[in-house]
Amino acid sequence: MTSLDCMHRQVLPARSWFTIGLITAAIACFPALPAHSQTIPIPSSARDLIIGQTPDPQPSPSSSPPASLDLDPELINTSPVLQRWLQHVPNVMEDIKHDRSFRTRLRLGYSQFPSTDDVGGWQVGIEDVFIDRTGLTVNADYQASFNGQRESWGADLRYYVLPLGGYVNLAPVIGYRYLHTQRYSTDGVNVGARLLLVPSRTGAADISLTQSWVSPGSDDEVGMTTVSVGYALTQNLRLSTDFQKQNSRYRKDSRLGIGVEWMF
Repeated sequence: MTSLDCMHRQVLPARSWFTIGLITAAIACFPALPAHSQTIPIPSSARDLIIGQTPDPQPSPSSSPPASLDLDPELINTSPVLQRWLQHVPNVMEDIKHDRSFRTRLRLGYSQFPSTDDVGGWQVGIEDVFIDRTGLTVNADYQASFNGQRESWGADLRYYVLPLGGYVNLAPVIGYRYLHTQRYSTDGVNVGARLLLVPSRTGAADISLTQSWVSPGSDDEVGMTTVSVGYALTQNLRLSTDFQKQNSRYRKDSRLGIGVEWMF
């Protein structure tokens, strides 16, 4: 073996080690792949979109059925409110707007006329006949004394401007009224306003104040102030009282009434 062959055998291993070092350094620059041929998980929704399928809709929390309540069955059977809430949770704001706190009433009763020798009489009327689910109502009434010296009748429209389920309401009044007393008779347009207070809903109790003017602006104008109070005796029957003052250029008159009302 010549000396040239020995030098050639010594150089070749050095080059090989240099090449191996370069390859090792290059491999070290790349991030290591997951071991054991692990695959990267893909979300099911993305996988469905990739293969052209629509993912199944997930139920929203609001659509899930309400949890059952651990209540006495007898309590549920005797409570319409609980039965309603278990079947469907109501929209309280809509109830305040549309679930009326007062009801239509048919009245029949006795009237006393203190300014006309305390003569007695009678009265009949119907209050707050609602037009559909609006705040517009139709009203009519008749009062007369037994001796014929006093008479009053008329009809009007009221439009309650606040939510019907509230404890306070206000309504403008417009209609027609005829009035007859010992000193004068008048008739014409009746305009005014009504304030209603409802301490107990659904007709159980209410107080109203109505101020109106018959034939306003004329020489026969008459101002009428009426205060009414109603209190329920049963679910559909209640007791009502009202006091009315009439002011004209001729004289002042008054009327006191008490009666029973049937609520619809």
